Amino acid sequence: MDIASLRAAHPDHWMKAAALRVLAMDAVQAANSGHPGMPMGMADVATVLFGKHLKFDAAAPDWPDRDRFILSAGHGSMLLYGLLHLTGYAGMTVEELKRFRQWGAKTAGHPEYGHAAGIETTTGPLGQGLGNAVGFAIAEEALRARFGAKVVDHRTWVIAGDGCLMEGISHEAIGLAGMQKLSRLIVLWDNNGISIDGSVDLACVTDQRARFAAAGWEVLSCDGHDPEDIDRALTAARSARAPVLVDCRTHIGFGSPKKQDTAGAHGAPLGDAEIATVRDIYGWSHPPFHIPDDVRAAWAAIGARGAPERTAWEERLAALPAGRQAEFSRRLAGEPPKKLVPTIRALKRQISETRPAVATRKASESVLEVLNPIMPETLGGSADLTGSNNTRTADLGNFAPDNRKGRYLHYGIREHGMAAAMNGMALHGGIRPYGGTFLVFADYARGAMRLSALMGQPVVYVMTHDSIGLGEDGPTHQPIEHLAMLRATPDMLVMRPADTVETAEAWEVALTTRNRPSVLALSRQNLPTVRTAHSNRNLVAHGGYILAEAEGGRAKALLMATGSEVAVALAARDLLQAGGVPTRVVSMPCWELFEEQPEKYRRKVLPAGPVRVAVEAGIRFGWDRWLYGERGRREKSGFVGMHGFGASAPADILYREFAITPEAVAEKARSLIK
Repeated sequence: MDIASLRAAHPDHWMKAAALRVLAMDAVQAANSGHPGMPMGMADVATVLFGKHLKFDAAAPDWPDRDRFILSAGHGSMLLYGLLHLTGYAGMTVEELKRFRQWGAKTAGHPEYGHAAGIETTTGPLGQGLGNAVGFAIAEEALRARFGAKVVDHRTWVIAGDGCLMEGISHEAIGLAGMQKLSRLIVLWDNNGISIDGSVDLACVTDQRARFAAAGWEVLSCDGHDPEDIDRALTAARSARAPVLVDCRTHIGFGSPKKQDTAGAHGAPLGDAEIATVRDIYGWSHPPFHIPDDVRAAWAAIGARGAPERTAWEERLAALPAGRQAEFSRRLAGEPPKKLVPTIRALKRQISETRPAVATRKASESVLEVLNPIMPETLGGSADLTGSNNTRTADLGNFAPDNRKGRYLHYGIREHGMAAAMNGMALHGGIRPYGGTFLVFADYARGAMRLSALMGQPVVYVMTHDSIGLGEDGPTHQPIEHLAMLRATPDMLVMRPADTVETAEAWEVALTTRNRPSVLALSRQNLPTVRTAHSNRNLVAHGGYILAEAEGGRAKALLMATGSEVAVALAARDLLQAGGVPTRVVSMPCWELFEEQPEKYRRKVLPAGPVRVAVEAGIRFGWDRWLYGERGRREKSGFVGMHGFGASAPADILYREFAITPEAVAEKARSLIK
């Protein structure tokens, strides 16, 4: 539909959509940075979606039963900011639009969760929003099964672009959604055929509609500039019994004589002269950032149209039994159950008494066996490694189309899709997701894991087979640099427990943390119990602590270790003590938590004086912070660990050949003392 016909046939719609377009043009021009073409192309779809289909109330942006709107094509962020401004979200003022992409503005270059109400997730890395949306839809299904459709009954709408569908994560996301028959998930594809380099067919000739259909989706289409055709397609999508792709054929930079349907509209301002021309074509005579009263009133009415539905929902929620209301509220607030800490303490006491020698992946399963029954909000899973990750407990049941009360999800070999979906579940609220894979495959999940940290979402990554200790699978599966990579990520807790007691404490930390993700790096090989004296205190919560004190005088050697190498350090201590060297062992399961402890505590654990040796079956990178920072000295510190990739052999042979042994640690300490 051409602009003249559109203006004539649908004048009210046209003016509302034009408001979105000119705000995008004006903001990008003011910032001299941004992407005007996508908002100009998808303004008609967004206007119909918000005006007739999206369930929301701008005055109550956190309404739990609102529809979720996710702009996966995050480069078109001004479309979202314009929608939030025009519909009346508090805080999204015209001044914020004028400060687009500036320091301290809510209107960041790409939508950032937490910057403003109505931004459901951080997008920009293409495909991540689509992956998140699968998690949002899973959370809605799971909560509806638990609490009923009277209080949980909403949809997840996504605008995705050509780039989102080219990213590999899209394949994982659409495959998982199709298998799970997530019929409340509707993806609106901005099919404009343009990417930064030019025409999409320079790089991709995939039949996207056939791809989605093959994955079990229902596929619809519409003219992305005809409001009646858009409304028809969205209405049909709402009654589908499978996830839906709506192919919205659009023109990027719609209305720009020079830049429509070109890459020139994608990632740069249109320019003052072109904007003036487009304004004339649009019939928009108003100055930059000015919205006439009648158009503003029409958008405000859209922002308020969900209020009666929200009020009715609040009445239905209030009619639930008090206990059910309280549980619903607790889960949405992310509050752990009161039984969590006592349950962990009881398990720790039992372990300290029985002293099992088990792999920490098995220890994690033992912890989950007591936690999952008291935490109905957990939803676990694995990327096709359930038996290796030990993430499934008997009480969960499989989450599936015929069992939405199931709490275990078989993600298939989709590490990235799993991580992105877990982000969506955490963002939705009411679900505590955890998912397993091998630590080395953090490489596959990395993009979404970084966003867990950036958004401060308490996703739990259960990452097993954490060192050369996995043995015969060899260097392709042995993580060497991965602990360092994850520790380098801001706002992420990386916990590598040494035994079942530390594993239980690590789970307690992970499940009581609300504002950042946790990685549990767990062993394949059996490890002895090193915490043999019970304590109610959660020592992992301190990040590092004195596990074994020096005997026979002040410590001359201080051994630091994590995970499976704590036992190595303890055995080295025995050798040193027998040779007359008083030796302290410090377990450091979580560097991030230790760094947050008061200086007085860190000084007590890591005093000046003793030589220091760090022991870890990974690379040294990062350890110098503790070896010759924190009162240490370079010439009195050493590292025993990996200096290259691993090899294929039994674990005990690998530890011997790579010299990660008690004897090597003791010799390193002696050489530093000399």
